Amino acid sequence: MSRQKVIEYIEHHCGALPEYPWRQYPHYAVFRHPKKAKWFAVIMDVELSKLTQDSQNSKIVDIINLKVLPEISGSLRLKKGVYPAYHMNKEHWVSIVLDEDFEEAQLYTLIHDSYDLIK
Repeated sequence: MSRQKVIEYIEHHCGALPEYPWRQYPHYAVFRHPKKAKWFAVIMDVELSKLTQDSQNSKIVDIINLKVLPEISGSLRLKKGVYPAYHMNKEHWVSIVLDEDFEEAQLYTLIHDSYDLIK
């Protein structure tokens, strides 16, 4: 799944446009809940080593951070391409690598769940 496809999905189905708040990270896109102004998704490009314990892996990957229920975060992280959230609360957020074989339908469900979890 490409970064652009996910951005277009969020724009169309959640009514949220990407914001690029950090000049030093021009590819980091934040999506805010339109009614609550809180983040429900963040798309970034990071070194894979930031997510794994493999400090030698400097491959750059696109990820999306999504808010999830703490009860499911552990089981989600058992799936390929899902990690404790990069730069977010690891109990309530996960990072999903967008170029992995993560099921598209499940990603869309998680995007909507994250949107609904914002209070």
